[in-house]
Amino acid sequence: VLPFHFPIPEKPLASPIIRLEHASVGYEPEKPVLSNLDLRIDQDDRIALLGANGNGKSTFAKLLCDRLRVTAGHKYASKKLRIAYFAQHQLDELNMGDTPYEHFRELMPDATIAQVRARAGSYGFGADKADTKVEKLSGGEKARLLFAIATFHKPHMIILDEPTNHLDVDSREALVMAINEYDGAFILISHDRHLVETCADRLWLVADGSVAPYDGDLNDYRKWLLDPARRVKPLVAEDDAEADAPPPPPRPSNDKKEARRLAAQKREQMAPLKKKAQAAEQEVARIQKLVEALTAKLGDPKVAGDPAASAATAKERADALKALARAEDIWLEASSSYEEAAAAD
Repeated sequence: VLPFHFPIPEKPLASPIIRLEHASVGYEPEKPVLSNLDLRIDQDDRIALLGANGNGKSTFAKLLCDRLRVTAGHKYASKKLRIAYFAQHQLDELNMGDTPYEHFRELMPDATIAQVRARAGSYGFGADKADTKVEKLSGGEKARLLFAIATFHKPHMIILDEPTNHLDVDSREALVMAINEYDGAFILISHDRHLVETCADRLWLVADGSVAPYDGDLNDYRKWLLDPARRVKPLVAEDDAEADAPPPPPRPSNDKKEARRLAAQKREQMAPLKKKAQAAEQEVARIQKLVEALTAKLGDPKVAGDPAASAATAKERADALKALARAEDIWLEASSSYEEAAAAD
């Protein structure tokens, strides 16, 4: 797979290029998906967004690139800021009957044939591929064409929403190289651990209706996902407060008997919730191992040398990443239900 390069913005902008102050965003004014956003993005930021599906990662990305506007608070952006936005669903928006050359020609109506072909070639579309209809391109080649279209106007910031779902291992590495060579701000949404670790130097967590910098690394985040005790900070504070309070007076014996009965009843009621949370945790761990195994398989020379096997393994890995995202969502929901039941009186 030929390497490719994202175009470098002609003039860097003064930082911050985007600033959010007490901002909220959503699809209905009275129902914000995210609120109390106080963040800034600088020209050299390389940020990966963490969080379960449905928490608002894509909503936040759309806010940054003006596909959604703030419903409260303020968003300030440099007047000359150009942003490229790539989302996996955009693959379906390509004209399947056109060729890559025709897509580039549409972007360069006044250029010569040689100039258009040179631009297509810079993204790995040589003479043969440039004249191949999009419908016959691989998933990785279609994604590469979308990267080219999205970044054509030399953006100051690139937002990539699950960019590797259709890429084989070589295309993934080409993307990593392109990102790391790019001299601009970069926002990544991905369940691809390798991509996050090699390209991002800051992590932001999208959870509980807001976005905030995350101090840990991906290992800390994985533990946070799989260990509910790490997420119950308010309960720890309450426990400390209770420790300083005077002890309650001793209960009569009949109260103790009733308390034991209620405790047993609560354990019985919570047993299915606990079982569901534990099963979901095990499923997340199982799929994570599957993703790691498929990633290693993609790097096997025997698989890499067989286009059919490589494409099949890449698709299997993409499906596993989607399954991992769903499993994490199920685990978070199950563990939250268990914790809420445990904390209830």
